[in-house]
Amino acid sequence: MKKRPLQPADYLQKILNARVYDVAIESDLQPAKALSRRLHNKVLLKREDQQPVFSFKLRGAYNKMAHLSEAQLKKGVICASAGNHAQGVALSAHKLGCRAVIVMPTTTPQLKVDAVKALGGEVVLFGDSYSDAYQHSLTLQKKQGLTFVHPFDDPDVIAGQGTIAMEMLRQHQGPLDAVFVAIGGGGLISGIASYIKAVRPGVKVIGVQMNDSKAMMQSIKAGKRITLDDVGLFSDGTAVKLVGEETFRLTQALVDGFIEVDTDAVCAAIKDVFLDTRSIVEPAGALGVAAIKQYVAKHKTKGETYAAILCGANMNFDRLRFVAERAEVGEEREALFAVTIPEARGSFRRFCELIGELPGGPRHVTEFNYRISDDHKAHVFVGLTTATQGESTKIAANFKRHGFAAVDLTHDDLAQEHIRHMVGGHSTLAQDERLLRFIFPERPGALMKFLNLMRPNWNISLFHYRNQGADYGRILVGLQVPKADAKAFDKFLSTLGYAYVEETLNPAYRMFLRA
Repeated sequence: MKKRPLQPADYLQKILNARVYDVAIESDLQPAKALSRRLHNKVLLKREDQQPVFSFKLRGAYNKMAHLSEAQLKKGVICASAGNHAQGVALSAHKLGCRAVIVMPTTTPQLKVDAVKALGGEVVLFGDSYSDAYQHSLTLQKKQGLTFVHPFDDPDVIAGQGTIAMEMLRQHQGPLDAVFVAIGGGGLISGIASYIKAVRPGVKVIGVQMNDSKAMMQSIKAGKRITLDDVGLFSDGTAVKLVGEETFRLTQALVDGFIEVDTDAVCAAIKDVFLDTRSIVEPAGALGVAAIKQYVAKHKTKGETYAAILCGANMNFDRLRFVAERAEVGEEREALFAVTIPEARGSFRRFCELIGELPGGPRHVTEFNYRISDDHKAHVFVGLTTATQGESTKIAANFKRHGFAAVDLTHDDLAQEHIRHMVGGHSTLAQDERLLRFIFPERPGALMKFLNLMRPNWNISLFHYRNQGADYGRILVGLQVPKADAKAFDKFLSTLGYAYVEETLNPAYRMFLRA
């Protein structure tokens, strides 16, 4: 006889009786004051990044394991995971005094492997993907008589995650228009929607997915579970090819709508969270914030109240550089251009003066890459700060009106990820070139001071600058200085007063940049 599906009343009861607080804390519901001012709506952040394993996952894992029999606990549990669920199961097993086997793909970062081992989990590395690890975990489960703890497709796991909504509605009893929830396999949104729709059905529950990992959205649209051929890995916490049976059923019945976001929008949201909390969440943890911004922009709302679940903060440190670079583009606070200028003395200066005169107020140069390559024209890669969306098109048109052909690269992924780092190379035109690394003060006029003190017959043959967020800028400059001007050049450097290092004899320069 087929088992009756659990009803909303069943899930409400399970959530109210869930056992999570032996390991989990009641996380803060924190107002995002700066973001709220910018969006003209009240934004609340549910800080699941504060949990002992920096993720909500231990709620569901512990609730599932706390309901196992003594015999099951004595034999132990097993799960397949490359991230937050693994740590939740390991911590729960430590608390309950039982064995935990965690099967992880061989591609799992050592940081996460070490974190699971530190919590007492027995790590088994197998296969190149989660699917490989999952299949191997089922084999080990049968052989050793272990209980499988699913990361999302289990009523007790779903109920554990639902305690987040229970806390939120207790912490904020005023108006709440919508809650935005990241979706991977669907356990988190199933638990949250089950509680909210039972207690305050007028509150919208909006699911959020990455545009390259939309298993739930595609399944809802098709009316059945769809298996994706591939998923993006930037938001690894939501990179699931197939959602759960139970989570699909609950999401289909209870969730009000869905929003998809891209990598740049998520990077911008990570920065927004940092500005308000001084905490760095992982990409999955920022999906809700990215969706709120998109929702407000689309519906032009004001004065409403929204909540986002910051569901995790297990971010690899080496990913932060990528996040910082893409955040400006995601918020459209940086515009990128390829500009063609005449290869003639004074053109570089004329172009720099034009940047300072662009309409819309003063703009800071975020990046400037140039290498002499042609007798007649030069191609410059330049980044500029912007204040509002859509400005890059107007700036490009302004460049053209003043005789500088420009291509808008603001939304060009190749330029963003690769070309910006590859401008340059050997040049047979760079005769008498001297290469210097300068430290410029990050203030208006620093570059113009440099250009004004230069002799007119010294040609800039190379220029590289990237704003790194410090109060000074590191700049690499190639200058064609006739040997007869050596003393005059030394005097120029002294008068300039900027710290510098001459790199003309640097072997890397001679190998890759000097003909």
